[in-house]
Amino acid sequence: MMLLPLCCTCYTQAHVSLTRLIMKQLLDFLPLVIFFAVYKFFDIYIASGALIAATALQLIVTYALYKKLEKMHLITFAMVTVFGTLTLVFHDDSFIKWKVTIIYSLFAIALGVSQLLNKSILKSMLGKEMQVEDKIWARVTWYWVIFFASCGLVNIYVAFSLPLETWVNFKVFGLTALTLINTVLTVFYLYKHLPEDQRKELK
Repeated sequence: MMLLPLCCTCYTQAHVSLTRLIMKQLLDFLPLVIFFAVYKFFDIYIASGALIAATALQLIVTYALYKKLEKMHLITFAMVTVFGTLTLVFHDDSFIKWKVTIIYSLFAIALGVSQLLNKSILKSMLGKEMQVEDKIWARVTWYWVIFFASCGLVNIYVAFSLPLETWVNFKVFGLTALTLINTVLTVFYLYKHLPEDQRKELK
């Protein structure tokens, strides 16, 4: 559950590789796959413990492959650990449900505040590789602010109004699919607004 830079950490270096981006996204969502599988075979509590372990493993694998960790990976791990532990200690699945909304809210707030201060997080992370106008960064940033805020609100409804199994499916498949689709759309949108000479370099 991470943005172009935050959720998907768009790894564009000398070349923008959509394949590598999607591969990185799949690695980011590996803990969710493990969470879903364990939930299906056991219950939400064992699945919450598995999610903590899987997220820790994801950090190790990510560092081994890329030799660095994004701040949002560390923040997500901290949130998963805290809310997963609370779920286990109090035997209450409300904590793991709220975790999703809180993480999305933090992403939305971070992006929104950075844009209001004219210090776009997206531009600071990707500006050297994706040299587009400031107004494009602003559009992309506000788009993701709205996306994250919407996901957080919808999660509240699904988590506390619908059956647990429906929420698990929504969390693992619904939010994952939406994030992947929006990531790809954002990459293409940024690419479309690159200067002609840079587009040629990145082909």
